[in-house]
Order: sequence, then structure tokens, then C-alpha cells
Amino acid sequence: MIPISDDNPTRITPFVTWLIVAACVAVFLWEISLGKTMDVALFVLGFTPAALFHPHAAPEGAIYYPPYKTIFASMFLHGGFLHLAGNMLYLWIFGNNVEDAMGHIRFTLFYLVSGIAAALTFAFMEPSSQIPMVGASGAISGILAAYVLLYPRARVRVIVPLGFFLYPMTISAVWVIGFWFFYQLLMAALSNPTQPGTAWWAHVGGFAIGLLLTPILKSSEFPLFGQPRRGPWG
Repeated sequence: MIPISDDNPTRITPFVTWLIVAACVAVFLWEISLGKTMDVALFVLGFTPAALFHPHAAPEGAIYYPPYKTIFASMFLHGGFLHLAGNMLYLWIFGNNVEDAMGHIRFTLFYLVSGIAAALTFAFMEPSSQIPMVGASGAISGILAAYVLLYPRARVRVIVPLGFFLYPMTISAVWVIGFWFFYQLLMAALSNPTQPGTAWWAHVGGFAIGLLLTPILKSSEFPLFGQPRRGPWG
């Protein structure tokens, strides 16, 4: 399912979400300006598990940047246009409401911690991997966890691709995000983390920390399991 919008209004201007989107787009424009050396930049600035657990095992002629730097840099790097577009679509749709529920500062902290947890989960699953990880999807996974806790009944408009056809649907967030997480968990269990591809375990780790942090960082005005419904008494 590809989400395209939701019917969940916000009370504040989600400028942190907008700034993250703008930063990721700006960094990607910088990446493509490098031309043929873009892959080198991704290797150097991406988060590599071996750099954390085996810092002296860098391939011949390569130098690992300190993980405490690349773990942040990797959150704003993307391997291609579709990688960027998919991540920014999810962030644009779901990030504003989570920022609304947490406030700007706590949302910023939540985003960064989710991204760190995602990278560390990937690293612990394959500590010897010399394949760098890039992308904002680990942090965005935390946002999805927060959204489904805070707004499980929010209506999300999605497109379901079936063969050559695209079917529009409107369903509850709990089903959209629940299906998304089940797919991530399934693919993580089936994937080989030593091979290039999607860092599925990073998505799982980001989602898990999002579930843990949301009750702590959400505003007291927002109930944990969705907005309460008003009865006929007011």
C-alpha cells in the first residue's frame, strides 16, 4: 500500500518535519552533483556496522569515518531518487501529526533517537558488515510507530498496486501501518544482512523504539491510543 494523504489535521505548523524534508532533498541534490563520485560519498558517509565493532577491519585503501558522525549523516543520505521520494512521502504524511502531538523539540529528539536506534539494530544484527547504510527510513519507522499509537483510527488514503492497475482505498491507520510493519518484520527474517539491499532490521528497530518513546514524549493533551470520542453528553 502506498499512502498518499490522511484526514488528520494539525494544530501547529510542522516546521521541523518540513525542515527535515528540505534537508534530505538538499543533501540529495548535493549527492547527484558529485556525479560518478556519489557512490564514494555514500560509502564514506554512510553508517557501516564494521566501523563500530571492527574499526580496524576497513577494506584496503578505505578509511572508516567515526560511527558517531556517520550515524547522523546517514539519516540524510539516500541512494537514489525513488529511495528519497518514498521516505519523504511517508515523512510528509505522518510526521506532521506526530510533531503536533509531541511539540517541535521533543519531536526532533524523537526523530534522532529513532534513527540512532534503527542504525544500531542493523549493526547488532550484522556487526561485521562492511556495507554502509543510508536513508531516513529508520527514523521514519519510529514516526509510524508513534502515529499508529496516537491515531489508530485516522483515515489514510492509499493506492494498492495490483498488477498493472492501481486501486485507491481509504482505511484506518492501524491497518496501513500494521501491514507495513508486518511486511518489514517478514522481510527482515528472510533477508541476508550480508548482501546489499534494504536494511529491514533498521526499520524494525526504529519502529520498536518509537513504540517505547511515544508514551514518554507525547503531549499530555494526546491520549496514548487515539483521540477520545465525545458522547452525546458533550
